[in-house]
Amino acid sequence: MTNRQQSDRLDPATVIRAGLDLLDEKGLDAVSTRAVADRLGVRINTVQWHVKTKARMLDLMADAVLGEIPLTDLPAEPAERARELARRFRRGLLSHRDGAALVVGTYPAEPGTLAFAEALVEALLASGLGDREAAWTSWAVIYFALGLTQEEQAVDHRPLGDILARAISATTHPALHRVAGHLAPGSFDERFEFGVEAILAGR
Repeated sequence: MTNRQQSDRLDPATVIRAGLDLLDEKGLDAVSTRAVADRLGVRINTVQWHVKTKARMLDLMADAVLGEIPLTDLPAEPAERARELARRFRRGLLSHRDGAALVVGTYPAEPGTLAFAEALVEALLASGLGDREAAWTSWAVIYFALGLTQEEQAVDHRPLGDILARAISATTHPALHRVAGHLAPGSFDERFEFGVEAILAGR
């Protein structure tokens, strides 16, 4: 079968779906155009026909993750709508293995990403923020959600609580030692709600 015939068997959506399946099974480090080609049973240049490069494929995968976030049945009240969008963003990241690490490493101006950003910024504008404040608050919410979710998805691989406990003491780091119980991994739902509320309250 020629490369063109193989390419005709595929479309970009099929390639991206295979990439997401690979992500869910093996993690972000295992995702490459070659690995996706092997999964689909085609040559690597057949995959590249549709996505060009690994970076482009990851952009489209990240956009697909955000495109899965439902944007209907949102609260009518703007501030609560923004909170709910932040929650859905985190759930969308958590729905895929290494979802936060995938999204944080990309910057796609693609339909799913733009639709989510539009909904979040619209909610912030409707809540009374000015243009700059709405734009920057949306970044703050997204960056916070990405960072916390990336920690949450990696926590099984990094015993941060044990590392922190060994590194500090009441003598060397009294403030950190005092609050250490609140710095250890865990309580991600509560930490997320606290962080989003702090961002939106301080806008």
